[in-house]
Formats: sequence, C-alpha cells, structure tokens
Amino acid sequence: MFFASDNWAGAHPSVAANLSRHAAGFMSAYGSSDLDRQVERTFCDVFEREVAVFFVGTGTAANALSMTMLARPGGVFFAHRDAHMIADEGGAVEYLSGGGRLAPVDGPLGRMTPQALEAGIARYPAAFVHSGQPAAVSITQASEIGTLYGTADIEAIAAVAARNGVALHMDGARFANALVALGITAAEMTWKRGVDIVSFGGTKNGCWCAEAVVVMNPGDPGRAGQFPFIRKRAAQLFSKSRFVAAQFEAYFRDGLWLETARRSNAMAQRLAAHVRASAKARLAWEPQANEVFPVLKRDVAEKLKAAGAVFYPWHPPREIAGTVAGDEILVRLVTSFATAPDEVDRFGELLA
Repeated sequence: MFFASDNWAGAHPSVAANLSRHAAGFMSAYGSSDLDRQVERTFCDVFEREVAVFFVGTGTAANALSMTMLARPGGVFFAHRDAHMIADEGGAVEYLSGGGRLAPVDGPLGRMTPQALEAGIARYPAAFVHSGQPAAVSITQASEIGTLYGTADIEAIAAVAARNGVALHMDGARFANALVALGITAAEMTWKRGVDIVSFGGTKNGCWCAEAVVVMNPGDPGRAGQFPFIRKRAAQLFSKSRFVAAQFEAYFRDGLWLETARRSNAMAQRLAAHVRASAKARLAWEPQANEVFPVLKRDVAEKLKAAGAVFYPWHPPREIAGTVAGDEILVRLVTSFATAPDEVDRFGELLA
C-alpha cells in the first residue's frame, strides 16, 4: 500500500518499452535529433500553438530555470507560501537565478488569491530601488495539497501579473492530473488564460525522468532565446536527450498521459470514499487531483503503517491548523498510475 508519493511509482510499461526501442543505434546529441524535433512538434500540437520546449531532468530544475529566465536585478518571485519552490526546493531558485528572492503569497488551501498577489507585489514598487523589483508570478497546478485553480482563477491572477509587467509561470509537476480533473485542454489551462511559461511534468505520471520547460511565446528573445544558455550553464543540457524525448513520445502517444492521470485521479477518489466511510478518519478537504489528505488519530496512523501502509505526515495549512487535535495527525496519501484498486481497498479495510 504505497501512498507516499507518485514519485515512488515506476515507469509505465509503454514508456519503458520506448526507451528500449531507442536505445540502439546512433542519433545526434544535445537535442538535435529527429526524435527530439518530432517530440517538440508534439508539444506544439498539445498546446495548440507554436511553443519552445526545453528538456530538463527534474521539476526543481524546471522551476528554478524558469525563474532564472525571468529574473531581473533585485528580482522578486511571487508564489503561494506552501508552493514547492518555496518549501521543498532547497534554495534552488535563489541559487540558480543569481540571488532572486521568493515572496510568499497567501490564499486558502494552496492557492493564492488575486487580491493577496496584488498586495504582495505592491510591497515591491518597481521604481523603488531599495526593495528590488517584481520579476515573475508562479502558480502550482495542481497545488501542493491537490487543489486546483479554475480557469477564471488563472485568468484573474494572470491579469494581476500583466498589470504589473511580469510573466506568469505554472508549475505543472502534476499538469496532467489537473487537466483531466478540469476536463479542459492544455491550451485552455495555459496560454488562453494568460500563462507564459510552464514547468511540464511527466515523471510523476508514468515517465522515468522527463520534465520540460515550455515557453508559450518562442519568438521572445528575452525568454526562449536565452534559455539554451541558462540550461547549459546549469548542467541540464543532456547529451543523450533522445532518452527524454523517447519518454515523451510514448507519454503522448494515443493519449497515454491523460489515461494515466485519469487512473491516478480515480484511485484518489476511491481512497477518499474509504476515508469518508470510516469513523476513524475524516477528509481535511475534498481531493481534486491525485492527493488525499485525511486527519487520523495518531494511534490509527501507526497501526496503518504497521500493517504495511506507506504515507507521510503533512504540516496542516494555516486555515485548518486549529482543527487538528493534539492526538490527531494530518497525512498525505498520493495515488499514481500504478496504484491498484485492491491496494486502495485493503487500506480502506484496515481503516474500517
């Protein structure tokens, strides 16, 4: 019963098979092969426009290098206070961007509000040299706690970013999970709403190690034109990039990426149903993607672990911190494309 993280899941068989298929023979290196170019065209089809695509190895690299591309002298990046780039990336954004700062923005259940963002940006007037200047806004979709920004939410945040002359970045480590939950297209969730750059994740959803920075306006020399140099300097330009391309080729083929995300989300809903049915647990909030956050008695959590359930405790967000009693614990349960229904049901039986 592995619910620690979707990073614990292996690669989808189709992805693994495609890696093997491309393992033999010779291809030109550093992203110049026919396979790399073909997959870049597929990204354009997925986003329904010309985009620039840059493969990297991790989501942290995608986020940190996206911010580096948008950095300004004294630059400040705005993200929700619980965003991955603030809480879980070990200073990578600050380090790789050459000293950019991260400013936390408030908002309920992992999502910043336009009002809080406007107030946060106002603390750094662009003309006031002593405070630094706004550089970019980043939202996480799905959020760190499995909640989603609706299209209207994204538009409202994009409007604030545009009024203040900064780009909007989307951390899409669980991009596909958010997409299928909302029932919209990649274009409708990104550039049609005002998103400029996406950290596009495949690793959590069936790939072995495949992430990409996707720039919505490839003709912008200040962004896409500089990114190859930024990526190289950060040691993220892979010589055998065909093996990242091979993963994405299989990932997109016949809609596999959406299929794996739907399965993952469905397993989360199945898990949530078991929590709702139990007298020993309650949902801290309703899951929207593939993460479930129940509140358990501490002794119940220990018994579940002793029976073989693997999961992590989670720090309660501000708005629910007061509702978790001293003898209780908030935990995170994450499902993946590899989560089996009987695994979920076994957890439910133990919880019952």
